[in-house]
Amino acid sequence: MITVIFEFTPHEGKFPDYMRVVDTLREDLAKADGFIQLERFESVTNKGKFLSLQYWRDEESVDKWRNLQKHREAQKQGRASVFKDYRITICSVLRDYRMDRQREQVPQDSLKVHG
Repeated sequence: MITVIFEFTPHEGKFPDYMRVVDTLREDLAKADGFIQLERFESVTNKGKFLSLQYWRDEESVDKWRNLQKHREAQKQGRASVFKDYRITICSVLRDYRMDRQREQVPQDSLKVHG
């Protein structure tokens, strides 16, 4: 599994423009082969900074999404008029588990402490 961490700060007053662009991609993203989940957060320590956290099956899926023409056009629009700054970090997931389910990947030392 791959995570894409997209941290961004829009220009003053441009967050609604970002969300309009996101809305045009929502259906394509939901249908993208390998797409698992997307969450979006706003920083509580840096006002106006946001984070989009995406989960993908594999790097090939991320590559296809990045190169989708409609997404490329949105990227261009964001760079030209929406984003003051951004940072993209791509990560391979080492473990993925939850508190009460999907516990197969919990480290043994944590299992001893928390069950």
